[in-house]
Amino acid sequence: MSTEVRALEPRALWNNFADLNAVPRPSKKEERVVQFVKEFGQKLGLETIQDEIGNVIIKKPATPGMEDRKTVLIQSHVDMVHQKNADTNFDFNTQGIDMYVDGDWVKARGTTLGADNGLGVASIMTLLASTDIPHPAIEALFTVDEETGMTGALGLKGGLLKAEIMLNLDTEDDTELTIGCAGGVDINASSTYQPESVSGDVKGYKLSIKGLTGGHSGMDIHLGRGNANKLMNRLLHHATEQFGLRVGTIDGGSLRNAIPRESFAILAIPAGQEEAFKAFVQEQTQILKQEHATTDPNLVIQLDATEAPNQVLPTEIQGKLLRAIYACPNGIYRMSPDIEHLVQTSNNVARVLVQDGTSTIQCLTRSSVDSEKMDLAAAIKSALELAGATVSFSGMYPGWTPRPGAGIVQLMSDLYKEKYKGEAHVNACHAGLECGIIGANYPEMEMISFGPNIRGAHSPDEKAQISSVQKYWDFLLDTLQRIPAKV
Repeated sequence: MSTEVRALEPRALWNNFADLNAVPRPSKKEERVVQFVKEFGQKLGLETIQDEIGNVIIKKPATPGMEDRKTVLIQSHVDMVHQKNADTNFDFNTQGIDMYVDGDWVKARGTTLGADNGLGVASIMTLLASTDIPHPAIEALFTVDEETGMTGALGLKGGLLKAEIMLNLDTEDDTELTIGCAGGVDINASSTYQPESVSGDVKGYKLSIKGLTGGHSGMDIHLGRGNANKLMNRLLHHATEQFGLRVGTIDGGSLRNAIPRESFAILAIPAGQEEAFKAFVQEQTQILKQEHATTDPNLVIQLDATEAPNQVLPTEIQGKLLRAIYACPNGIYRMSPDIEHLVQTSNNVARVLVQDGTSTIQCLTRSSVDSEKMDLAAAIKSALELAGATVSFSGMYPGWTPRPGAGIVQLMSDLYKEKYKGEAHVNACHAGLECGIIGANYPEMEMISFGPNIRGAHSPDEKAQISSVQKYWDFLLDTLQRIPAKV
């Protein structure tokens, strides 16, 4: 772990972040980090609770003189997205994140940094351990499994929390105050096929798409970045029609909430078509690089000779599969007609895996309008079912309806203007935040989300801005001092 990071200011926050990042914490495997957080609270002598789903709640009384203020819930999630570059040798299940300082940014070597939402967790830890920071009574909520279904927030029961105000620390721009978010649903499609032996004289090739920018499938979906699954499918579909290409395997994308950066396919090409196929790939590479020159300048499409696959998809099934993926919308489906620049509905074709007689396609559909979210999901389901897949929905979570008139929104907007001589961007976001889910059980709680500048979340390019963390931390401390008295 870099000593440079531990020397940054605010030092207590960065040291807590470094300690947290030394603990492996993949979604759905949070046992170690949950124990870490529990022991942290217990060592401080604070009331520490773990609920049935695995969330941890730590309660800290108000500092002297602030006992009359409203209790504040401060919330972040402990899990992180695990993404790494293909050439990075790293085991997320056993290794801590390898961080370093690059100018005004903290980065990780070849992997996601875990600033999403680790900086929020570290901020809460710092508040809990502090002896000189004035604050009202605090309920700290550390949720599990936010990144792969928000099951921690969904499993949180009513009655455990008494706070009247919630500060969620999971926004990634220090000029924004988020007061609403999109809901989501996972689309899972699977089918089986009987692999066929390759007939005739064929040549084997591995087609690789890599170097795409990727990113968060909610916060970055409006940027028009390339999706490796869609680009791979585009090439395979047209090459099938032109050269009689046969697919052995496809392996693209990884996580439902990350824009796919890489896809790989093992292919069989009829003998005599090799040169034409190579020319086709070269031509399409230039076209795709031109299309994505702004969003994905490091796009690489590589074709390598390899051993021909022993078995391939049956011709009819291959055709239906490629056409179904082609039909799946990807990216922005509809912009909000009510909130300027807000993506209302989108879809991310997140995962395509075809091998050993099974095909799997996974999408994450998001929308701030629940009916439109399910309508788009139904359209995608229909296309995949026409190809013979069995399709199910899972991981449904609600959006968060904005309440621009809430007291905490006005308080923090005024404070931002006073401190930074400009208007905060009060908005709703297209990502999924846990506020809407938690609000279902605590409907009277006022909620807001904010945080420091984090760029490239859900990708190995993730980085956190040091100066922004300082700004955000100062803003958080001043906010706590201004929490109003109980009515």
